[in-house]
Amino acid sequence: MEGQLYNTDNKMNIVITGASSGIGREVALKLSDDSQNMIFAIARGEKSLLSLSEAARHRNIIAVPLDITSGRSELSGLKKRLEDEGGRLDILVNNAGHLVNKPFEDHSDADISSLVAVNFTSSAILIAELLPLMGRGSHVVNIGSMGGFQGSMKFPGLAWYSASKGALAVLTECLAAEYADRGISFNCLCPGAVQTEMFQKAFPGFTAPVSPSEMASFIADFAVNGNRFFNGKILPVAVSVP
Repeated sequence: MEGQLYNTDNKMNIVITGASSGIGREVALKLSDDSQNMIFAIARGEKSLLSLSEAARHRNIIAVPLDITSGRSELSGLKKRLEDEGGRLDILVNNAGHLVNKPFEDHSDADISSLVAVNFTSSAILIAELLPLMGRGSHVVNIGSMGGFQGSMKFPGLAWYSASKGALAVLTECLAAEYADRGISFNCLCPGAVQTEMFQKAFPGFTAPVSPSEMASFIADFAVNGNRFFNGKILPVAVSVP
């Protein structure tokens, strides 16, 4: 509908990871403003997710406490719930992220494993698990980072983080090509400086020019409408670095 932020013609089933705080929470709330949407909000923190669910004015956010790094077996319950809601997934926003800020050689095996698992592997596995529920018009939005955007300014202490987000960006291009015949779109948004806890870990003492709510407005609109114009694209969303 012309003049409206979101396409409200049909009910959409939407999955958002990393939804308990920051940008993910705000994206969930903005998408829930359309009463026809059903939002499946994923994060490890059950208490935060329940608070998010209660904040939705249409009560259309379903809290799904889940550690997305736990593997395919833990995702079967989510897939079953989506099947019960009509068996189709319209939008997947892979927003979960993890950051460790320390010199490259000081990262422990546990640091590296957690960065790769949260920022790349878990998103790839979630996509693979939910692909049977996607069809023509479905849109996967991977949330990368300017740190993982080719040609962007890079910063000490964030090499492993940036590399893991870069892997997610390349995966986006690969899947867009592989599933083009099915009409499923894959895009990667790379936010710059946004005033979140993760940004403060990366750049202590800096104040970002963009709030989580402002960035979430862009992401939510892109998730609904961006696949009309983009597929297989890695898009910077930044006004400053940091």
